[in-house]
This record gives sequence, C-alpha cells and structure tokens, in this order.
Amino acid sequence: MFDIGVNLTSSQFAKDRDDVVARAFDAGVNGLLITGTNLRESQQAQKLARQYSSCWSTAGVHPHDSSQWQAATEEAIIELAAQPEVVAIGECGLDFNRNFSTPEEQERAFVAQLRIAADLNMPVFMHCRDAHERFMTLLEPWLDKLPGAVLHCFTGTREEMQACVAHGIYIGITGWVCDERRGLELRELLPLIPAEKITDRN
Repeated sequence: MFDIGVNLTSSQFAKDRDDVVARAFDAGVNGLLITGTNLRESQQAQKLARQYSSCWSTAGVHPHDSSQWQAATEEAIIELAAQPEVVAIGECGLDFNRNFSTPEEQERAFVAQLRIAADLNMPVFMHCRDAHERFMTLLEPWLDKLPGAVLHCFTGTREEMQACVAHGIYIGITGWVCDERRGLELRELLPLIPAEKITDRN
C-alpha cells in the first residue's frame, strides 16, 4: 500500500514524526507521499522526504492559499520540483466551499500549476470541493499534456466521479469514507471506481 497524501509537515507531528513514519511502515505501508500545500510546507515536505526512506513529496499551493500565488512563488515551485524527492505538482485545484482565497485567485494559481506540471512533464496532485464544473473546464485542456493526475480526497457525487474516471483521473480516497454520516455516499461509490483508478490515503 502506498499512502499518497501524508500531512507530515503539520506541527502536530513535531514530537513523534519518526514514530508515525515507523508505524506506517510496520503496518504494511511501503511508500509515503508527503503533501505540500503552500511554498513553505512544500519546502518542508521535500526535506522530510529526503530524511526518510521510501518517502517522496509534492510541491504546490492549495486553493486555500492561492492568494499567496505570485511570480516568485511560481519560480520557487519550479526550482523545488527539480529536487529528486518531488514527484508531483500540487496540492492544487479549486475549493469553492469555504473560499479562503477568492475563486479568481484559486483559478489563477490552479492554471499556473497545471502549466508547470505540463512543462516539467510531472503529474498533478489535485483538490476539488464544490467546484467540479469549473474544475473540469480548467483541467481538460491540460490532461493530454500531463503524465498523470489524481484527485485527492474525493468527496463528490457519482456523476462527478464518473466524469473524472472517464478523463483518466485517479480517485484518492481518505478517512472521510469511514465517517458514519458524511462517508455514506462515498462508500456507495467505491465499488463503481475501477480498481486501477483508486489511490489511498490512510
């Protein structure tokens, strides 16, 4: 099992990060992808991936932090992506649920990161919440230029999942599926996702 979305940069792991990683591998996980959600965390994720064996990282800016996106951010992400531990661009995408950054800021940062991924021939690690139609509109022109794309922490509808799979997008399943109330619809969708299009996050 490979865990594609590990938030090891969180301060809650400051005291026991080594133990957390060790327990994951003891439990049968054979690889971890440490998620970058802004420039600082992407830099930290890359350093952690270098520190631990069988760990890699992403570099990108989450839609919540899209207001931070500027030319210097783009340059830094490109530079970071050249490191061998960094294997995907993201976490990037759209989140119209809480709009911590404006929709316009989110779209600008998302498209910029899709362009980076295409230019560098790297897969994208994406986020979409309450924004499926606009998300797909922005993403579709880039899909044939990308070596791969995963929609992390999928929480959408059956129709949205089917649209993603039809476009070759991998579906990331998280602990949300275990939530008794919120995970009900997602649990019903699991049998409909082709096995080769499911990715895990513990």
